[in-house]
Amino acid sequence: MDLPAYVWATRYRDPDADPAETGIADSWRRVATAAAAAERDPSHWRDRFLEILGAYRFLPAGRILAGAGTRRRVTLFNCFVMGPIEDSMEGIFEALKEGALTMQQGGGVGYDFSTLRPRGTRAHSTGMIASGPVSFMRVWDTTCATLLATGARRGAMMATLRCDHPDIEDFIDAKRDPGALRHFNLSVLVTDAFMQAVQDGAGWPLVFRDHVYRTLPARALWERLCRAAWDSAEPGVLFIDRINAANNLAYCERLTATNPCGEEPLPPYGACNLGSVNLTAFVREPFTRQARLDLDGIGETARSAVRFLDDIIDVSRFPLARQREQVMQSRRVGLGITGLADALAMLGLRYDGEPARQAAASAMKTICHATYEASSRLAGEKGSFPAFRADAYLERPFIRALPEAIRAAIRQSGMRNSHLTAIAPTGTISLIAGNVSSGIEPCFGFEAERRVLGPEGSHRIFRAPNYAYGLWRSMHGESEPIPPYFGQGTDIAPDDHLRMQAALQPHVDSGISKTIPLPRDFPVDAVPRLFRSAFDLGLKGCTLFRQGAREAVVAARCDASAGDPRVRAAPGPGTGAAP
Repeated sequence: MDLPAYVWATRYRDPDADPAETGIADSWRRVATAAAAAERDPSHWRDRFLEILGAYRFLPAGRILAGAGTRRRVTLFNCFVMGPIEDSMEGIFEALKEGALTMQQGGGVGYDFSTLRPRGTRAHSTGMIASGPVSFMRVWDTTCATLLATGARRGAMMATLRCDHPDIEDFIDAKRDPGALRHFNLSVLVTDAFMQAVQDGAGWPLVFRDHVYRTLPARALWERLCRAAWDSAEPGVLFIDRINAANNLAYCERLTATNPCGEEPLPPYGACNLGSVNLTAFVREPFTRQARLDLDGIGETARSAVRFLDDIIDVSRFPLARQREQVMQSRRVGLGITGLADALAMLGLRYDGEPARQAAASAMKTICHATYEASSRLAGEKGSFPAFRADAYLERPFIRALPEAIRAAIRQSGMRNSHLTAIAPTGTISLIAGNVSSGIEPCFGFEAERRVLGPEGSHRIFRAPNYAYGLWRSMHGESEPIPPYFGQGTDIAPDDHLRMQAALQPHVDSGISKTIPLPRDFPVDAVPRLFRSAFDLGLKGCTLFRQGAREAVVAARCDASAGDPRVRAAPGPGTGAAP
């Protein structure tokens, strides 16, 4: 059994299917049938969905492939942000319970811990001394570990804290111990005011409920954050004011957290289902001078994929009733891309060059416009999302940047989905598509051996040639040196990683999951400049991973396909660490 077949058999095959699923074609048929059940003409849309799935042109997220059409009590949504944590013992453990129920059904969860009072504060009602947000994060981490021990899907969580919370220094240092908070990704909510204070060398007040606890130098806090990121790959930064300013629904919601991999900033109790267009399926005449991207085919696939993801909303379970209510208000979906690095190599373009960024942006722009056109047509057929307010929606920055023809369609027909695009790490989904490069990451090894965790906790080793590399070798033999456009992630300068995200973000209304890998000897005093570059490029956030900083981090669960130890994902509007 090769790697794609093993991954399918151990992660995505429905073991209770009758008749039994004997190959991934059976699983695609199950998934297409389940999604099409939400349609008035199920057989027509089943066939259309099956066409894009079976050809690996569209890859739905793992929760969909594993759960759609099965009898399992699971959700088909990967991404959740939980409700606000009330600053009381009852509120804290109610929030913990809601998170546990969500993870039990397969969802990854994000929490903003900024609502919890700082360590050492006395509670007026009981006289007890508060232990602070980080102490309660340990309770969440233990709960997640316990769920894993029961055989539930591997859980992952995102924790955020405002940069002006009095416990921000504890939060920044929380993962310096390699064994601490292993099931959390951490991101600091960085405000525009803080970035200005850093630039000005000003003092920075730490505040909770309008009470200033103390003031410290903004640059000292910034350097502490950057040093922690260099040492331990945590925390990332989320430029929270920018995230909210860019939100299509800023007129009716405020965002303070993301899903664990960061590509989806979501409101309290929000959720999003995901899928990716596999760009390698649209390269015509690869590795020749005539190589080109089939943009028409990409757009056609994106239109069908939007309908598929919208149908998944209606057929999915939700762990909590409040999640269903919130999702139905906006009907968010997140369609992105995968196989970018492989597609660029097939086009003869090196990942860190301007032509590659232009090609990537062209593909994502095509998807963006196709998804908005499709969602507006769906609104004319099925109705707009309930929170849609035409005048307010059309004034949002992302919507204002769309072509006038799409804006006119929105004005006339409305929108079925508030948000449509997000770029996620594609993990094991990329493996079943022939080991294409994950998401928008570069390739991290052409002939790597992959150590894959099996269902019983054991590991198997597979030789896993990268998709584009394997195709090139099949065309050119084993002796010919590979051309220079086959650049690997470690060959690409950190700034060029940021530039690729920045090229894509104008066409992504949510976030981009991306980690900026750094060489082992990357100077620690250069990290502040790198984070600042992410801010200046207009990204929504940034996450770094220096080689050797940590053996592994939570996002290994976000991106199991790249085969490199960076693993922590990040979002961004061109972001590297945040939505």
